[in-house]
Amino acid sequence: MITRIVKLSISIERIQDFQNAFKENYENIASFPGCKDVRLVVDTKNPALHFTISIWESEQAIENYRKSELFNTIWSTVKPWFSEHAQAWSTKSF
Repeated sequence: MITRIVKLSISIERIQDFQNAFKENYENIASFPGCKDVRLVVDTKNPALHFTISIWESEQAIENYRKSELFNTIWSTVKPWFSEHAQAWSTKSF
């Protein structure tokens, strides 16, 4: 299993839009082949700092998602709302 952590800095005026977009797309992401879980969390001190934490069966499952129409549609909507470049890490437990 791979845990994917993505750090997203959202423009203050777009925070609610971003959270709504996540809620609207949650089911589609969570049911994507290879996805075991996905969450959106917000920093307790900085409301513009969001993280998606998702659990995937494999790196290939993440790549399949990243190449999907679903990802491209979501990303093209939310990317303009970022105040900084997104950062991502793929991790695994031992």
